[in-house]
Amino acid sequence: MAEVVLSVNHLQKKIGGKPIIHDMTFDVYAGEVFGFLGPNGAGKTTTIRMLVGLASADGGDIRIGGISIRDQFPQAIAQVGCIVENPELYKFMTGRENLEQFARMSGGIPKERIEEIIRFVDLERAIDDKVRTYSLGMRQRLGIAQALLHQPKILILDEPTNGLDPAGIRELRQFIRRLAEEEGLAVFISSHLLSEIEMMCDRVAIINQGKVISVGLVTELMAQFADQVDWTLHPDYLKKGMDVLRGLPVVTQVWQIGEERLKCRMQAERVSEVNQALVEAGVPVRGIATKTMSLEDLFLTVTGGGGADES
Repeated sequence: MAEVVLSVNHLQKKIGGKPIIHDMTFDVYAGEVFGFLGPNGAGKTTTIRMLVGLASADGGDIRIGGISIRDQFPQAIAQVGCIVENPELYKFMTGRENLEQFARMSGGIPKERIEEIIRFVDLERAIDDKVRTYSLGMRQRLGIAQALLHQPKILILDEPTNGLDPAGIRELRQFIRRLAEEEGLAVFISSHLLSEIEMMCDRVAIINQGKVISVGLVTELMAQFADQVDWTLHPDYLKKGMDVLRGLPVVTQVWQIGEERLKCRMQAERVSEVNQALVEAGVPVRGIATKTMSLEDLFLTVTGGGGADES
């Protein structure tokens, strides 16, 4: 089993005497991309600030590479690379000068490591240009290069796709996957773009009101919740159709839409079985439409429909 790089254990935080984070627990493993999702005000930013050492916890512990932030802060935080929102760069310096400046501030980073990371983030052709000439995507890659210079065990990214166009988002997604798969780095990422999280992440944690609601593989979490199936029936058969659907074990929820449509939650692969049950009960089916559960649907279901933005 992969190494546990980040372990959050019973984390608690109060702000102004008000509990913000309640008994939060989850692990992040080496070589995985871990998504962190929550609606507005869920405590996502507060948690990230504690993970990167910008705020302290009131209870529980955070361990990075097995080292407690509470007990051995310098040693633990040295294993973290992070970008909270936009990377902090000197725009009137070149990309190389930015990395060299950061290396001097950090200490102990050889020039060979700078050259290695420049190649890895694919900035060789632009590294001696002024950062002010870089696209947003290039600045994001330079920021990640800066965060990786000291060879951390985990990279924490807060809304890294902000301001990027679709091509830049795709490029960043592919780069983050490469970090995890080829370098074995743990990548912890928060984003309001749930479709990107679905494509990018191996596992996700969904939080609401400062608590972890769900955590696990994206595919497994979505499989726990049924798809939506829309049945179009003759109006005269609507009530009978609803009774049939409610009597089937594979159907978990049924509701009426308009005068001739029923919608239900069930696994989409069981549609033919349910259709047969309706026909055998004398309920003619005029149309069937299925909607497979997406990460966005899952998010809205478990958080009660809150928006996927943050505080």
